[in-house]
Amino acid sequence: MARTILSFLLSFSSLLLSTSGNDTISTPENFIDYPTCPNVPYVPPILIVPTDDYSSRCAPMPPYNPVPVYPYDKPPFHFALNLEFTEAEWFLHGALGVGLNEIAPGLSFGGPPPIDGKKANLDELTQQIIEEFGYQEVGHVRYIESVFGPIPRPLIDLSKENWARLMDMAFGYKLEPPFDPYCDSLHYMVATYMLPYVGINGYTGTNPNLDGYYSKRALAGLLGVESAQDAVIREYLFERKEKIVEPYNKTVAEFTVRISDLRNRLAMCGVKDEGLIVPRVLGAEMRICTNVISANENSVTYSRTPREILRIMYLTGDEHIPGGFWPGGGNGEIARMYLI
Repeated sequence: MARTILSFLLSFSSLLLSTSGNDTISTPENFIDYPTCPNVPYVPPILIVPTDDYSSRCAPMPPYNPVPVYPYDKPPFHFALNLEFTEAEWFLHGALGVGLNEIAPGLSFGGPPPIDGKKANLDELTQQIIEEFGYQEVGHVRYIESVFGPIPRPLIDLSKENWARLMDMAFGYKLEPPFDPYCDSLHYMVATYMLPYVGINGYTGTNPNLDGYYSKRALAGLLGVESAQDAVIREYLFERKEKIVEPYNKTVAEFTVRISDLRNRLAMCGVKDEGLIVPRVLGAEMRICTNVISANENSVTYSRTPREILRIMYLTGDEHIPGGFWPGGGNGEIARMYLI
């Protein structure tokens, strides 16, 4: 019996890994085939077959509250979709030069395409990281829409002009030449520092307002991956913290400090954001000045409200005045109720 099962699993694994004829998976025309899946002598079948097992031996403990999703759980996830859309488009365009409309048609739910997203000039390592992040964000959008319902993708400004305005605001003067996040890997990752952390703060702030057991499960799962993405970004930049971002004669560390300070200033609710180098009083246990992970005095994630997030993403400091990444305003009940 064991041999029969193993034989079936191996056959099933081969089926999953092979494509032919009409089963060929389509890829963008400018797809870059990096060796992300090298040949290995043996892959345990359990790593290939579907992992969701809802049988009794794998069932979670029954929830104390039997309601999976309350109606009032949905608006916070619709608000979060604005950020997930933005990250998906940013990563997909940066890695592949195309967005959701090409990779997962239909998920944008009729929303307009982003403004001036483009392929970044990435080295192989950065390309692999960002491409994976892009596909992860596609999954996030699909997952939220399937559980909580869709909203239209907002108009998202990914233009280098928008990024240049952001960096000018961060430094308090006009950078010359204007900052271009697409020119190379370092500029792209410095810009990327701006996005996932805002989502982490938002999900953390949302948690106390959810009651459905599956809503809480969804938030935990999304927050885990967003936090991991932010950790990868911060570690990538931390390794290069003393590197000069050309041609501005400013280090990577200073860029992160300036961007974090900008987010704090726009949100107007105190220090909830920290760069890679901090005063000792803000370091872990007030003992160090390095800051690979941003967290509060108890090393717990900071939280933000939707109003704070809108102030940041609009780059206006006012949740009533759209601009920045969402020039037409965010979508969903929460974002739209603040629009003048």
